[in-house]
Amino acid sequence: MVKITGNREKKEFESVALPNSLIEIGNFAFYNCECLKEIKIPNSVKSIGDWAFKGCTSLQTVIIPDSVKSIGFETFEDCSSLQTVNIPNSVKSIGDWAFYRCSSLQTIKIPNSVKSIGDMAFSYCKSLQTIKIPNSVKSIGYRTFYSCSSLKEIDIPDSVESIGDGAFKNCSRLKGIDIPDSVKSIGDGAFSGCSSLQTIKIPNSVESIGNGAFKNCSRLKTVIIPNSVKSIGGWAFEGCSNLQTIDIPDSVESIGEKAFRGCTNLKEVKIPNSVKSIGDEAFYGCSSLQTVNIPNSVESIGNQAFKGTPWEENKQ
Repeated sequence: MVKITGNREKKEFESVALPNSLIEIGNFAFYNCECLKEIKIPNSVKSIGDWAFKGCTSLQTVIIPDSVKSIGFETFEDCSSLQTVNIPNSVKSIGDWAFYRCSSLQTIKIPNSVKSIGDMAFSYCKSLQTIKIPNSVKSIGYRTFYSCSSLKEIDIPDSVESIGDGAFKNCSRLKGIDIPDSVKSIGDGAFSGCSSLQTIKIPNSVESIGNGAFKNCSRLKTVIIPNSVKSIGGWAFEGCSNLQTIDIPDSVESIGEKAFRGCTNLKEVKIPNSVKSIGDEAFYGCSSLQTVNIPNSVESIGNQAFKGTPWEENKQ
């Protein structure tokens, strides 16, 4: 047998023996096999297709042999009982949504052979606590670890150049993260809703902080923004209610709309001579903000930029 394929129909067997002659597990091969508890993939298999094990809600353990080079699109999506996955050094890519909503998956080791991790690959893996990304990975995609609500720590290697939009959004137990010097951009909403995050140091390699990048990081107290950053996106730190001080470097040219809206503990802001524009509601509702230094370089201040601040009220 060279290839096994399937369809979207519900299947009710609990186990299956795959022959050593099998080369490919095709698309939908075991799709919606809700009773399947275990499967041994023979060493002859080179590829696992899209949706191959999607919806196998009773599947607990998968050992992928070192003959496999790629894990396809939505391959293990909704395998809600899956606790352990062994990914061998032969795998070069993990497809989009590959382990989406594998809500029982606690740990996963990604080997050094993997060069790309797809969008939403581990989204809603709510039991995932730790993960180590190997030096071979260059980018963390769109919502790759979105809503991994048990994730406490993540090791990002210095091979990573970009952190995608919503990459760690709503990882509510993530307390700290080291962003390496290799990272050039932090995407929109990358750490939004990381409500346990207390400290973040942004390296000198980063040129832009995306819209909503740290929105609603309600325990965030300290942020170090380097001289390499040219723009702070809209809503970037909105709702960071414990943020007390922020040092905006003289490389920043624009502060986006609602960038610091609702930072109720922010007491002082020094805006450097490099800033040309301050967006609408940039510091709206910063109810502790008493001292603001606005340089002559600022050409435009948006609507209600400082509304609800003691500094604004004292001016009147």
